[in-house]
Amino acid sequence: MKITVIGAGNVGATAAQMLANKELANDIVLLDINEGVAKGKALDMYETMPILGSDSRIHGTSDYADTAGSSIVIITAGLARKPGMTRDDLLVKNNEIVSTCAKQAFEVSPNAYFIVVSNPLDVMTYVTLKVTGLPRERVLGQAGVLDTARYRAFISMETGVSMRDIQCQLLGGHGDTMVPLPRFTSVGGIPVTDFIGAERLNEIVERAKGGGGEIVKLLQTGSAYYAPGTAAVEMAEAIIKDQKRILPCTVMLEGEYGHNDVCVGVPIVIGKNGMERLVELNLTSDEKALFDESANHVKGTIQEALELFKK
Repeated sequence: MKITVIGAGNVGATAAQMLANKELANDIVLLDINEGVAKGKALDMYETMPILGSDSRIHGTSDYADTAGSSIVIITAGLARKPGMTRDDLLVKNNEIVSTCAKQAFEVSPNAYFIVVSNPLDVMTYVTLKVTGLPRERVLGQAGVLDTARYRAFISMETGVSMRDIQCQLLGGHGDTMVPLPRFTSVGGIPVTDFIGAERLNEIVERAKGGGGEIVKLLQTGSAYYAPGTAAVEMAEAIIKDQKRILPCTVMLEGEYGHNDVCVGVPIVIGKNGMERLVELNLTSDEKALFDESANHVKGTIQEALELFKK
């Protein structure tokens, strides 16, 4: 088993370290255009393996030939957000970076499953699909796994209940237009509304939607990386171990929820075949209206990306 992480920045390095900690692959490749950074971080991580008791091998490179035969490719490459920037502000530069990375990785690993982390996440998932020509089951964006983790963390803070007992779902684009679903949120199987009042729950929902921006403001010089990197690994683990997890991931819609030709977050069953089933929730009219608004925003940004391709 070989897994490649493209991008040796904070998100990529976190993902590589988590993959090794869990021994999810014998061979973990950390690739970056800056070869010294990739090799230096990979060597540093490799030297933690005796302490952690892991036999995963990690090495850094700038050569895509070293990634050949990867079972999973995690794309984290791209510019990070700075204070005042939206994910959509990254569109122009990251469109160029991600399309190049996806194309080169696919050429040497045509049987790989691709997990996209780069922002704007939904659009970069669409770009990866188009560049590789892969079926939608094999190109997944990690957005919803990260967003629900933030949502669950904030509910745990509020209720004082273990995060392991908090379950939730959300839909839509990654970030400000995502659609948390309190109706599908529970604490130990009990509706979350039995623990948190409607007004306070709405505040928590809004904090989850802006969770990435909150961290950007605090850091000043970068964006979140521990949670995004870990979220990508949770998806990789579900594929490797054929766990049949139900996770909210960004995938291409083909008529589901009334939308076509757009990559957006929805719950899916994820296992050894990537997306094994797309779960279509029975939404209320209000929930559907919010989802439509989010999906249409993503469609607009995708159109901008397509115009860039033409140029």
